[in-house]
Amino acid sequence: MPKIRINMIQKIIGRKEEQKMLQACLDSGKPEFVAVYGRRRIGKTFLIKQFFKEKFDFYITGAYKASKHDQLFNFKMTLENYSGKSRPMPKSWLEAFYQLHDYLATLGDGRKVVFIDELPWFDTPRSNFISALELFWNQWASDQNIMLVVCGSATSWMINKLLGDKGGLHNRITHSIYLAPFTLGETEALLKENNIVFSRYQTVECYMILGGTPYYLSLLRPDLSLAQNVDKLFFSENAELKREFDFLFRSLFRDSKQYRKVVEVLSKKAKGMTRQELLSEARMQDNGKFTEILDDLCNCDFIRKYSSFQKKQRDVMYQLTDLFSLFYLRYVKSANGMDMNFWMDTVDSPSRRSWSGYAFEQVCLHHIRQIKKALGISGVQCEVCSWSIPQTTLDNGTKQPGAQIDLVIDRRDQTINLCEMKFSVEPFEITPEYLKHIVERRELFRKTTSTRKALHLTFVTTYGLVKNAQYGMIQSEVTMDDLFD
Repeated sequence: MPKIRINMIQKIIGRKEEQKMLQACLDSGKPEFVAVYGRRRIGKTFLIKQFFKEKFDFYITGAYKASKHDQLFNFKMTLENYSGKSRPMPKSWLEAFYQLHDYLATLGDGRKVVFIDELPWFDTPRSNFISALELFWNQWASDQNIMLVVCGSATSWMINKLLGDKGGLHNRITHSIYLAPFTLGETEALLKENNIVFSRYQTVECYMILGGTPYYLSLLRPDLSLAQNVDKLFFSENAELKREFDFLFRSLFRDSKQYRKVVEVLSKKAKGMTRQELLSEARMQDNGKFTEILDDLCNCDFIRKYSSFQKKQRDVMYQLTDLFSLFYLRYVKSANGMDMNFWMDTVDSPSRRSWSGYAFEQVCLHHIRQIKKALGISGVQCEVCSWSIPQTTLDNGTKQPGAQIDLVIDRRDQTINLCEMKFSVEPFEITPEYLKHIVERRELFRKTTSTRKALHLTFVTTYGLVKNAQYGMIQSEVTMDDLFD
């Protein structure tokens, strides 16, 4: 196969580091076994197809919930199309991979690119697919001029069965590429590419609903406003994303009900839960399966595991951070019979204001790199965490109110940023009463943590702060525009 030189300026949005890695593997002249993984709809197949301009020596996609027989039949027909030669129906995956070996050996000494998409779907019960793949790579392909690219949306399967394999594929993956959701900057670039004209405020709100999932963003219509698009995608009679949540979990996890239960429980507690709180609320058993569920959900970017400031590892919290899931569970799950213009009609509702404040906080947590850059501390080692204390009764009988800070940036340069995140349609005004509140909370943080570091009051807002008499008490601010960097 002739060497492919890829022009980086093409229809692929972002993914520059991923493209560089693919190019390096293509040019290495060595056998390469590359695993590309990330959740459903994130753009894995698109990236690989576009990068290679669909010039594969063999390309096949697993079929969702198809039988072993049907998967093997599809393999046979695909191989016949590539080879131009009739082949017997393989009785096993071992035989199927031998046929692939036989075909690839006829192509000469040039670089050969093999792409197996949705790899986990081939691994049906008692299929022995993994064993056959191991033998194909270890016994033959690992000594050939081959670049084998495998891809999968079932992130937990890719990590446990492939990247973390302790058997024949242990340490055989030469490179792994994790495709994360788009950032705000990449989202904006995709919208512009599709002629979607949103303000940055609307782009942030769009991100709060759809997250950084390229496929969801690609469904937006340029002739509709953001509110009209949301109504069409979620609340219309044949809304394209109304059932996406259910299929998303079924396609990612074999026991999807347990995973959904954890996500649904977490959606009801904004700040998150400890492991024990989650176990109690979800009514699940504390065992290895539960640990696996939490790890898988973290790996698939549904939840995050985080620590509170100065708290021990056993006190870690789990929080739902997937924006699409948050929106679906808040508004769409119970939307049967709801007004098809629901989103348009509830623009000023208290529910919207409550959701938007929390969703914006999550957007900020997805853009810590950009916040650090805006603060001028990109090169400073930091620990990102939260802080909270419950309401307590002091020795003198007075009640000390509880307090919480959702974003604490603890820096090695003896400074801590205590961050407030505010989503508003105009510059945020700090009133004297609100300033008193955040100063008191800062001092409570200092007292309860006994920290000697400088404490900087920091605001992350959409349009900045009103420069009033209270503004001078704030040490730093980050605006919505900074999050697009």
